[in-house]
Amino acid sequence: MAVSVLLFFVLFFGIGFILNMVLRMTWLMAALYPIVVIFIIDQVKWYEYFTKPGESLGRLWERILSLHAADVIILLSGFAGAVLSGIAIRILRQKGYQMF
Repeated sequence: MAVSVLLFFVLFFGIGFILNMVLRMTWLMAALYPIVVIFIIDQVKWYEYFTKPGESLGRLWERILSLHAADVIILLSGFAGAVLSGIAIRILRQKGYQMF
């Protein structure tokens, strides 16, 4: 589990950091992270949220409630990485760092 926590943290920190540098949107990855988590958790096709919203959202809720503590910790570490990438970029910008 420790490897998974570290992997999710580093993965989403890195993705968030690169997106923040390129797009200049500090909290983009933190805002997109819940959507990424939904795609990780759920086994429903993305278009079914529009064609069968009641059924697909019900199945999503069941999957969220069936998560184990280890799964929640791993997913929260990814969110922490996304948030810390925004904080890191904000600090770097305050100190004068510019990508372009």
